[in-house]
Amino acid sequence: MLFSCIFYAKCQTDTTLVKSYSDQVMIRLNLDTNIEKYILSQGGKHIGNNKIDLSINNKTRTSISVDYRAISATLSFSPKFIPGNNEDDLKGKSSYTDLSFRFFPKRFIQTLYYKKVKGFYVENMKDIISDWQEAKDGYLQFPDLKVLSFGGTTSYVLNKNFSAKSIYTQSEWQKKSSGSWVPYLDYDVSFFTNTTNEVKSREVQYKIGGNMGYFYNWIIKDKVNIAPYLSVGLGGQFSSSREGNEPKENEQFLTLRMDGGLHIGYNSERFLFGGRMNFKTYTYQKNGEAVENNNLYGLLYIGYRFAPPKVVKNTYDKIQKKIPLL
Repeated sequence: MLFSCIFYAKCQTDTTLVKSYSDQVMIRLNLDTNIEKYILSQGGKHIGNNKIDLSINNKTRTSISVDYRAISATLSFSPKFIPGNNEDDLKGKSSYTDLSFRFFPKRFIQTLYYKKVKGFYVENMKDIISDWQEAKDGYLQFPDLKVLSFGGTTSYVLNKNFSAKSIYTQSEWQKKSSGSWVPYLDYDVSFFTNTTNEVKSREVQYKIGGNMGYFYNWIIKDKVNIAPYLSVGLGGQFSSSREGNEPKENEQFLTLRMDGGLHIGYNSERFLFGGRMNFKTYTYQKNGEAVENNNLYGLLYIGYRFAPPKVVKNTYDKIQKKIPLL
């Protein structure tokens, strides 16, 4: 049904207010500081601090983005040669990889993603053990804890003269300051697996939520923009877990979520660069324990636009005839 809505959406954008670069191929190199973290807060008595922060070792990622017409694709990875990504002796090995695709049919924004994270450590050891010393004691590690996620979001921009592409992918440039409310639906399935003392555990989580956000794009002197946004939402989480040979447990939770950020960029006909800071968090209650999943990152990017090679243009045109969505 979601894709049916996308196929039949009818709307127009005022071209005098938005400049499109859809006929150009854009390649961007991105560098971002990624913090993937799970926070467990115990409601009852607890040894030391009542929170446990599980985080990954890899904090800095590089990614390459390619945009052409309605398609935007990004591949991310965490290279070991970047400082802060190679503290394996203290924090254990971590890996983080994601792949995302974003489509812009009319005023809809459709995002699909895949993410794989493995290797966590307890970041707040000092809060748990008062006389803990990093060099001497190291961090409690969960090297086999792995999270595999598949998901997406379906959004709709209410203001037809607001350019979401100018913020998300820089494949357009908004000539006049404007904002818009953006309702969206997010959904994903995540697989958690771990092995402790040769006992395997597995949990599958299904999440879906409805959200409302507001985006504003402030244009300064034609080539610079500042774009803040904030959204909140409610959702449901359905999980199925099993540890070793124990019976399977099924649970349902109400989730609260919030995300927001700030983008600052410079744009010209060929070159562009900028940065953004984003955060995303959701929380739910489980057996008297508050569970949070937080993601905070800052991004720097530099990009270049150029005319597409004929083979790329001709291939896209052939595919578009068969898939009008593109």
